[in-house]
Amino acid sequence: MREWRRKGGTLVGGFEQQEAAVVRGLVSQVEDMLTARADEAPKDELAELTGIRTGPSEGPDDPVLGRLLPDFHRLDPDNPSKESLDSAAALRSLHEPALLDAKISAARVVLQTMPPRGGDVRLTFEQADAWLAALNDVRLALGTALDVTEDMPEELPEDDPRAPHLGVYHWVTWVQDTLVQALTE
Repeated sequence: MREWRRKGGTLVGGFEQQEAAVVRGLVSQVEDMLTARADEAPKDELAELTGIRTGPSEGPDDPVLGRLLPDFHRLDPDNPSKESLDSAAALRSLHEPALLDAKISAARVVLQTMPPRGGDVRLTFEQADAWLAALNDVRLALGTALDVTEDMPEELPEDDPRAPHLGVYHWVTWVQDTLVQALTE
């Protein structure tokens, strides 16, 4: 990949065909997970009339989705009161649909602007913000799946099944970092 560069009011990066396939594949997987979660939301006739949507009141069981859709209210693990549980459920139900919409929308911007066969990508600042959000979601998903920690080495032994995926994680981090650098030039 050619790192992102700012050219006037546009950000330009270049991707090889394989790199484009990796970005599109990872972003599509995250989008699919988020869309499936959105589709699980309870159907509410009043919400359809008022436009006020509600989501599930419980967090996802999947650890990757749990990382992408964290609790909106932290409970005291030693003493979760009924009021705290009710508050956490209500906050999730009210706010998760908007968070899902924002994340899915960001993923779609990446998929719309990344040529399937690679090549130059030209982004407005608004599209670049969507890219940053979508790449961050990919990094969170990969990091959770790979159990990335602060004390994890930069490279894993070749026999570790996570080794090739950790390289992808670092590459996505670099793509995101060069985009941030181009935005702040």
